[in-house]
Amino acid sequence: MPVTDSDGKSKSTKILLIAGILCIAINLRPALASVGPLIEDIRKDTGLSNSLLGLLTTLPLIAFGVVSTLTPLFTRRFGIGGTLLGAMALLTLGISVRSIAWVPALYFGTMLAGIAIAFGNVLLPSLTKRNFESNSGLVTSLYSSFMAIGASLAAGLSVPLAYGLNLGWRHSLWVWAVLAVIAFFVWLPQLKHLKKSKPTGSYLLAMKKLGKSRLAWQVALFMGLQSLTFYVILAWLPAILQSRGYDASFSGWMLSLSQATGILGSLIIPIFAGRKRDQRMIVLVLLVLEFVGLVGLLLPQFGWPALWIGMIGFELGGTFGLALLFIVLRSHNADSATELSGMAQSIGYLVAATGPIVFGSVFDLTGAWAYPLILLFIVSFLKLYTGLLAGKPGKV
Repeated sequence: MPVTDSDGKSKSTKILLIAGILCIAINLRPALASVGPLIEDIRKDTGLSNSLLGLLTTLPLIAFGVVSTLTPLFTRRFGIGGTLLGAMALLTLGISVRSIAWVPALYFGTMLAGIAIAFGNVLLPSLTKRNFESNSGLVTSLYSSFMAIGASLAAGLSVPLAYGLNLGWRHSLWVWAVLAVIAFFVWLPQLKHLKKSKPTGSYLLAMKKLGKSRLAWQVALFMGLQSLTFYVILAWLPAILQSRGYDASFSGWMLSLSQATGILGSLIIPIFAGRKRDQRMIVLVLLVLEFVGLVGLLLPQFGWPALWIGMIGFELGGTFGLALLFIVLRSHNADSATELSGMAQSIGYLVAATGPIVFGSVFDLTGAWAYPLILLFIVSFLKLYTGLLAGKPGKV
């Protein structure tokens, strides 16, 4: 007789479900993170301007913002399992299309990949709520860490794939479709285990109710401000360091360091936070780390850039995992988790999309990185405020 847990599901079924979740999670960043290291090759080959190349980063964020809030409509029709399976198929298609030697295909494929990733972003917290509520911190830490690992792998391997294996930038980008195909087949058996739940009410009424919930907005804004800081660091950290006299190689390693410490933060913080009913002290400690790290970046005479960047990276990984955990902890059931996740990530990524643009514009206007970094301090204080509100026990 198979061993079962408290909800009647066999242990082997739960293990396979976790394996499927992790396979999906590791696919949610490579399509984005693989582009940056190859941007100069794309520019030389296509002749695209900086603004058009910037769209390759902005388009997925716009897709995240638009599609996230519509995801509950798909789960009501196809279920969580079917929607995620379709997302992996769409991700495979999008990555493949953008590798075609035709500039419009580069953008169309990027948009398709962004739509696919949006479904995964929204639904993993909902899956956690439905199947692992008593271990939500552990499962959130696992899949958020795998998301960070996927980003690190893509950022680190894109150039070696393009040059070391002589694949060129197009085929280097295409390699990540293989990972999506693997996730598709690993996830396929879940369709018979994940039964489609009956909707508990009208989608429009549910979203209207969320729109009136202060807690839902607090979770959404915390996620948005966290994502804004993450994408600003991702886009501009190397340029900040190079303006301080560090070479491109060192600056690249520092960006990798921020991603590595981010993995550590996303692994540790959700496990710890999931054991507590009130997460406000955790929010406070993480934001103090960010404040100290930003002071170190703002005042280069302090030296020790690796220390400040490592602190910021750990905080960003921790607050990302915490934002995902808030979706699980502040929702009543899997359906409300899907709706809250859709709202939070829709608002979050639309807010995040403005970050790199505004940050760069402030630098263009002032000619100094001090002013954009001061802007990040303001964002951090807002993040602290919304995080302290979202960290208080309650349900939307």
